[in-house]
Amino acid sequence: MRILVVEDEKPLAEAVARGLRRDGMAVDVAYDGESGQEKASITRYDVVVLDRDLPGMSGDDLCRDLVGSGGLTRVIMLTASGTVADRVAGLSLGADDYLAKPFAFPELIARVRALGRRATPAPPPLLTADDLELDPARRTVTRSGGEIELTRKELGVLEVLLSAGGAVVSSEELLERVWDENADPFTTTVRVTMMTLRKKLGEPGIIETVVGSGYRVPSAAGAEHARD
Repeated sequence: MRILVVEDEKPLAEAVARGLRRDGMAVDVAYDGESGQEKASITRYDVVVLDRDLPGMSGDDLCRDLVGSGGLTRVIMLTASGTVADRVAGLSLGADDYLAKPFAFPELIARVRALGRRATPAPPPLLTADDLELDPARRTVTRSGGEIELTRKELGVLEVLLSAGGAVVSSEELLERVWDENADPFTTTVRVTMMTLRKKLGEPGIIETVVGSGYRVPSAAGAEHARD
């Protein structure tokens, strides 16, 4: 999932971002409403974690802007005030969820993941290709019944490819969905990650290279598998 954290308290923003990244999410950070609006206009985020009390452009105004855009982005608002009136006000702006500070980080993770599932078409319980299975809920991968240990980025790449249902996914799209705004678009990160992922998945190869376009996992069994 691609997440945007908009929070003017930098230590809190960075702590939230680190925690979400540890849970396998790609996270960008903005420290004011204007920057958050600019990032959201360029990148499609699954979830925006939005502080309500921002300087300049308020969190309320940014929430209205995000909701008014008509996109699938979900918004969870954070605030120092947890009164019923404030929760009702935040939700009336179009926010999908509301969490008062201080909050338990596992709760934030659970709420972000729940909103992320609503931001995109629901995947099947298991993502499969031939004898390969990826369980999005448990974050596990097995092949022929044996579990394969993957890094967060390798698992993220595989999840995007399997979710594409046989369609080609470009390196640029993989960077956008699995990494974050700090990823260099000219880096070899995707290629290197793809090499290690293929090695771990073993033979016969499951990921096909479409020259000049990107990568895909053919939906039909028995497809010919290319290599870099």
